[in-house]
Amino acid sequence: MSMIEMQDAPSALSFYAKAVLNGFSAKGGALPTLTVSQRDVRIDRAHLANYNRVCGFALRDTLPSTYVHVLTFDLQMRVMTDKAFPFALLGLVHISNTITQHRPVRADETLRFTSTATNLQPHDKGATFDLLNQAFVGDELVWVGVCTYLRRQASGNSGAKPRAAKPAAAAKPSANAMWSVPADIGRRYGAISGDRNPIHMYAVTAKLLGFPQAIAHGMWTKAACLAAMESLLPEAYTVSVDFKLPVLLPAKVAFSNALSNDVIHFAVSDARKGKPHLAGTLNALVAPKAASEKAAAKPKAAAKPKTAAPKTAAKPKAASKPKAAVKPKIVSKATKA
Repeated sequence: MSMIEMQDAPSALSFYAKAVLNGFSAKGGALPTLTVSQRDVRIDRAHLANYNRVCGFALRDTLPSTYVHVLTFDLQMRVMTDKAFPFALLGLVHISNTITQHRPVRADETLRFTSTATNLQPHDKGATFDLLNQAFVGDELVWVGVCTYLRRQASGNSGAKPRAAKPAAAAKPSANAMWSVPADIGRRYGAISGDRNPIHMYAVTAKLLGFPQAIAHGMWTKAACLAAMESLLPEAYTVSVDFKLPVLLPAKVAFSNALSNDVIHFAVSDARKGKPHLAGTLNALVAPKAASEKAAAKPKAAAKPKTAAPKTAAKPKAASKPKAAVKPKIVSKATKA
């Protein structure tokens, strides 16, 4: 396992330039056994405030779980632009994202991050892999993020295993909010996140890569959903989303959420046609101690009543002579306490 520790984050421009160059030599194959880490990361309060405004979060002293994802972006780019990485960065599709927040992370805490590529799998449209990102405070694991990417291959992958059928989706809840997504949200989020992929910037640059218009970042859409449900978020939770059709900018979308069996289901769809953009679930985590306290104590089995053995009737004693009555004693007055 190779370890690389990042000191200062390179510019996004240098990452994309490197991505273009490495793309010519990327020929598939195994994922590199590489972990990129960064330590002693302190939170820039102004940057955090800007992120909260762009995504719709309230200003507070704890980090949105999606903001921690932004803090790992440079490490992810470093992994995917490594010479040993088998796929060209441009053309990868972020198809799903799962975040587990073990506890709220305070803005005054110093963080350590790691990122590694793992779980390469055949897919009916090519191949998928995960970027596993972790955040620590000291030795405590406080946050985990998993980004699943698809590398499309025109001919498909004949060795792909059949994918397990997903359970039937729950009935779609009615929309409870309509959002107008501005044309510049890709540029605004890109400036905060560092993800300045041309498909998010302008219609002209997006068209060069096959999109009719610029598209919103999937992680901005996820963050906007969590911001809309901010008052419902527990302290520890796992939130997973599948990215569906891209949000073409500008856009009007419908947001919906509903609680079912202690799981929050939420979705973003096209406000006019109803086509899906994102579908997600949010599950609260229960700490082991709390779970044990909630577990009902097993009632003790009622003790079986002991059956008293019948006593042998005692022989009647001969009547004795009556004793003289005892004179009652005079009870003295109680002393005051």
